[in-house]
Order: sequence, then structure tokens, then C-alpha cells
Amino acid sequence: MFIRKSTSIIATVILAVMLIAVIPLLVGCGGGTTTTIKEAGSTTVQPLAEKLAAAFEVDNSNITVDIQGGGTAVGITSCNDGTVDIGAASRELKSSDPQLVTYMIARDGIAIVTQPSNTVTGLTKQQIRDIFSGNITNWKDVGGANANIVVVAREEGSGTRTAFQDLVMGANVSITTRAILQLSTGAVKTTVSSTPNSVGFISLGFVDSSVKALAVDGVTATEANAKSGTYPIIRPLYFLIKTQPTGDIKKFLDFCTSDEGQSIVTEEGYISIN
Repeated sequence: MFIRKSTSIIATVILAVMLIAVIPLLVGCGGGTTTTIKEAGSTTVQPLAEKLAAAFEVDNSNITVDIQGGGTAVGITSCNDGTVDIGAASRELKSSDPQLVTYMIARDGIAIVTQPSNTVTGLTKQQIRDIFSGNITNWKDVGGANANIVVVAREEGSGTRTAFQDLVMGANVSITTRAILQLSTGAVKTTVSSTPNSVGFISLGFVDSSVKALAVDGVTATEANAKSGTYPIIRPLYFLIKTQPTGDIKKFLDFCTSDEGQSIVTEEGYISIN
């Protein structure tokens, strides 16, 4: 009797050990193992990246793409130090930046926006420069109402601010220290839409009925004009990689630049690279 019980216990233990060894294999065969790709950076790129990631995951259920914001400076630093797999930048990399591999996923116009009720419909680049530097402080000086201009801008380190600085302000003209600074493109849009007599700059892809995009040098701020090159304030949107990508990361990047990925770019109001 004792021998039979011992044999039974031993058999039970062996069966349990076998099950423990086999279960992970069964889970793996069922597609339970997933890979996570981490991305962070430009808040301009963030909503587009989220759409691209969601579409990519439909046909790649074993890959999760985790999208975060933080700004272009965060994207560059996090990519370079390995905190994330992919960084996002809404400007060209400078010689002072870490030299990362760039994948252009879209182009984007920078829109100059006011409240819809503002009677000004367009500005020249020089007028924009004078407003954001503080040389012009009243809307009446550019054909509007007699009201002080409230300047809204992005914080230092923002890719949108750097691109605006390069494309509009120039190397020797700074944004006024009286500007209200915001940490994201969405926050700039919200502030402008809720602040009378304000003006700000945001991604063209963020423009909606809550703000009015002004014409620049006589050219309206539309996707068609940005794509044709007639709208004068255009910048690239990049995914950043520390080294040449392979495996799942390359698969995701290839999807972003594919016809399917670029159709999402267009649907979201950005400019396709194709």
C-alpha cells in the first residue's frame, strides 16, 4: 500500500513538471508573446503616430507600439540614450544634436492661428516676425481692431518652435519674453481659441473650427498649398532611430512610409511624402 501511494505521488509530481514545461510552449504557439516598440517625442507627431500605430497593430497583433509625447527634445534625447526605440522630431536635426538615423514620415505646415472672430485674415512673414518679436503689439497696425496682441508660443526645446524660429524669425530675432508659453501644440491651440486677441503657431494638421489659420504672404494655409510648396512655412516630421533598424522596428517604419501608412498621413491633415 505504501509503495502504491509513493508511486502515485511521484507520477503526479512528474505530470505537474511536464505541464509546467509545456504550457509556455502552448502559449507561444497561440501568439501570446508580444513585442513592444516604445516611441516618444514631438507632440505634433504624436496624434499621427498613434493613428499609424493603431493601423499597424491590426495586422501585427503580436507587436504593440507604445506612443508617448514629451516634445522633440525628449524624442532626440530618449532615442539617443536608448530609453525608447523610436524618437519623434518635428524639425531638422542640427549639428549640435546627436546624429541619429532619420525617417521622414510626413511634412507639415505651420499655421499662424487666431480666434475665428479676429478680422485679420492674413499676414506677411515680416508682420508675423514683428508680432512674435514684440515689435508690433496692436492688431490695428496690421489691419485689425484696436486691441493689444497676445502672443502664444511653444516652450524652448519644442520642435515646432525651433522650426518656426528657423523658417520665420531667423537666427537673430527672438520671440518676445511676454509670450505665453505652452508645452504642446494642443495647448497652444486651446489657449488661442479661448484668449481674445491672441495669436499662436501650430501644426497645420491641428487646425480645426476652434481657431482660424491666417494666410501667409497671400497664400492660404491649406494642405493643398502646403503640398504644392506655395505655402511658405513647411517643415519635416521624422521618426528617429539610433542605428539602422531591423526586425519589428523596421517593419513598423516601412508601414509608416508605405501607401497605406501615407494614406493615414493625408487623412490626418499632414502632407504625404509620396
